[in-house]
Amino acid sequence: MKLFKTEKAIILEHQGSHYSIHSDFDTLINRNNLHGYLKQSLSGYTRLSEAEVAEFKKGALKAPVGSQETWAAGVTYLRSRDARMEESKESGGATFYDKVYVAERPELFFKSLPHRVVGHGGDLYIRRDSTWNVPEPELTLYINSDGNIQAYTIGNDMSSRSIEGENPLYLPQAKTYERSAAIGPCLYIPEKPIDPDTNISMRIQRTDQDVFEGTIHLNMMKRTLPELAGFLFRETDFPSGCFLMTGTCLVPENDFTLQENDIVHISIDNIGTLSNRITYKPAK
Repeated sequence: MKLFKTEKAIILEHQGSHYSIHSDFDTLINRNNLHGYLKQSLSGYTRLSEAEVAEFKKGALKAPVGSQETWAAGVTYLRSRDARMEESKESGGATFYDKVYVAERPELFFKSLPHRVVGHGGDLYIRRDSTWNVPEPELTLYINSDGNIQAYTIGNDMSSRSIEGENPLYLPQAKTYERSAAIGPCLYIPEKPIDPDTNISMRIQRTDQDVFEGTIHLNMMKRTLPELAGFLFRETDFPSGCFLMTGTCLVPENDFTLQENDIVHISIDNIGTLSNRITYKPAK
């Protein structure tokens, strides 16, 4: 099952059919056994015609987020650890990333409030005061208020690597700014937990040419998804649940930085593709 969020309604896709749901988004998704609830509720939803489905697919999608905060995990893959150590070696901060990779406690940090999250087809920003900006493709969890993983989606955890590399204490500025996160195109709600062999891929286009392309498997992650969710919920309550980006293993080479009008495509098996154009926040 997939849930899409549009300006007019919530759209449920199930076994090739599409249904319109008029409901409060937070109330709809914040429950245990979300898959079972949606399946049992199908008869009460409005089935869309082929023309309505075609119109829905042409339109812009909102991020499948309600009032939830977005958090992120770092250094959950070996490649990410190596990249963070490389960018911070001159500042003397490389040892922090080496230690957190093997520590019991993961790196978790606040990423975004919902009004700063962009959906599929929206513009993402790169910072003007950073010389090294990269996308970070990440499997993203929707975790309900009880701390249980209910759905999966695609996240782009934009990162200003020159700022974080200068000093690890600058992480909030490198990670949290206007339109620094994208989530979408939908919530994927399977009956069982996501397959560890799931592929995550990223392609970056610049003037209609691919300047980066790569694919990894989810099973390359050092930590488990319930482990990350458990640490996030240890001492923090999320009344409507939250989203958690789970880290990246697809890191472009150190001589790569995003440019204005680049298009970033992130795909995850069974979920779909999240595409966003890169630009700058308009000057005041």
